[in-house]
Amino acid sequence: MSDNRKYYYLKLKENFYNSETMVILESMQDGLLYSNLLLKMYLMSLKSGGILMLNDHLPHTPQTIATFTRHQVGTVERALKVFLEFGLVEILTDGAYYMADIQLLIGQSSTEGERKKKERMRLKRQKLLPSGGADICPPYSRGDICPPENRDKRLDIRDKSIENRESESARAYGRYQNVFLTDEELADLQASFPTVWGQYIEKLSEYMASTGKRYQSHAATIRRWASEDARKAAPPSRNRDYSVKEDETV
Repeated sequence: MSDNRKYYYLKLKENFYNSETMVILESMQDGLLYSNLLLKMYLMSLKSGGILMLNDHLPHTPQTIATFTRHQVGTVERALKVFLEFGLVEILTDGAYYMADIQLLIGQSSTEGERKKKERMRLKRQKLLPSGGADICPPYSRGDICPPENRDKRLDIRDKSIENRESESARAYGRYQNVFLTDEELADLQASFPTVWGQYIEKLSEYMASTGKRYQSHAATIRRWASEDARKAAPPSRNRDYSVKEDETV
């Protein structure tokens, strides 16, 4: 007997739990519960394209999420606040929860960042995403395409960062596997700072994991840090005065 049911699945990268967000999330009080809840919410949202729906008409609430994930309601409510702060979850205009990164975790694609942006645009066209100032695109003659000068800069930078860091040409380095460098960038750092390049990779990895801070270019950040430290360590120049005053002899 053939099985005609449709199956849904998540695609997690091997460094998923070493990402900045997951390291910080799991370091919190009840962080392991939040991590487990997040994965269950991803799975619950797959059939609805990332939206947590109880059925075709009713969105999930913290109470129903707690029931289906077998977590305490209080845990779910606290976790949702954290997920909203981290940008992992968004609240749509109808009150439904939307898993913001779901398009990065399903299927197989070399342009996952683009797929995520297209999904956001689809939700905007259906007026599901909140119409915040940065997400509003003024009338434009080319239909749904926003002119470059009016796009949401924050989302563009974030999506480009995801594409660049997770591209095949970039490799993950550091204790927390969150420093991304191409082979060319790594070779350049090794040539410029042959004795300390590894120390700065670890320094950047620990700093980002502990603070949640992000950088557009990890190679440029390491180069700047190393150059600044080298300048600080250099002995101050001495400008000696060899001039002779009128009443002095050499």
